[in-house]
Amino acid sequence: MENQKHIPVLLNEVMRLLNPIDNGVYIDGTFGNGGYSLYILQNFNAKIIAFDRDSSVLNRVDEFKKLFGNRFMFFQDTFSNILSNMEKNNINQVDGLMLDIGVSSMQIDNPERGFSFRFDAPINMEMGKNEFSAFEVINNFSETELANIFFEFGEEARARQIAKRIISMRNDKPIKTTFDLVNVIKAMYGEWQSQKIIPKIFQAIRIFVNDELGELKKVLSDSYNILKNGGRCVVVDFHSLEDRIVKNFINENCKSLNNNSRYLPDIEQKQKRLFKNLQKSVIIPSALEIENNPRARSAKLRGFEKI
Repeated sequence: MENQKHIPVLLNEVMRLLNPIDNGVYIDGTFGNGGYSLYILQNFNAKIIAFDRDSSVLNRVDEFKKLFGNRFMFFQDTFSNILSNMEKNNINQVDGLMLDIGVSSMQIDNPERGFSFRFDAPINMEMGKNEFSAFEVINNFSETELANIFFEFGEEARARQIAKRIISMRNDKPIKTTFDLVNVIKAMYGEWQSQKIIPKIFQAIRIFVNDELGELKKVLSDSYNILKNGGRCVVVDFHSLEDRIVKNFINENCKSLNNNSRYLPDIEQKQKRLFKNLQKSVIIPSALEIENNPRARSAKLRGFEKI
């Protein structure tokens, strides 16, 4: 197999939480370059069912099929559709679910995809076949819509001013490339200040275009039906919006929720737990991993087990 371009983040920690076993069946909901899947297939007599919406992974998928035969199955689809694909194909509940949330290194490093502000390229940011691209968002959405996107998904306090300037600039000519958008922000805030703003604006557009938070919420809500009893879900995420969703899901479903009133009977005070939390606190990369793979620096890992 060709050298991997993508280094799986927190690989050892993910496998420790997932605890794969021989004859187990595991879903890789965000296949990408297949780092987590490859580890399991090489080290266990297990099966992988992989999902990815991005057609750019298909060459990698072919490699896996040649190497691992019927131990590897792939669906080109979003991870929000894992459960529906399982039902349509009579796939039973599985032993584990792996999710590596967000944009992959392969997507960022390909200038033609328009994900990165480091390259001058058509501004696209689609992970798969979407309702609209980043170009359509930037050039067609209203000032209010753009401001809401920048504020909600980029947590950018200057969202309104940036949206207003974009509207003004696109009235003269369309904002076609990543550098067109970068230059709008640099013209407003200068080189130094823009370094903190630009990543948040790009993040916001990407998350919106690909409905990343909606996708995450859907697969988490489906996880109870995806997993068999004792099955585990592990999630690696890279920013606060994603991590808040995962953390809240675990808090709401991995412990009893008690009614504050001591006068109500116990049967009304307790809500059945669906899952068990797999760690006391969030897991982050070591200093050594960050040194070897700087893109791991913001990664956070959480996991839970169906009970």
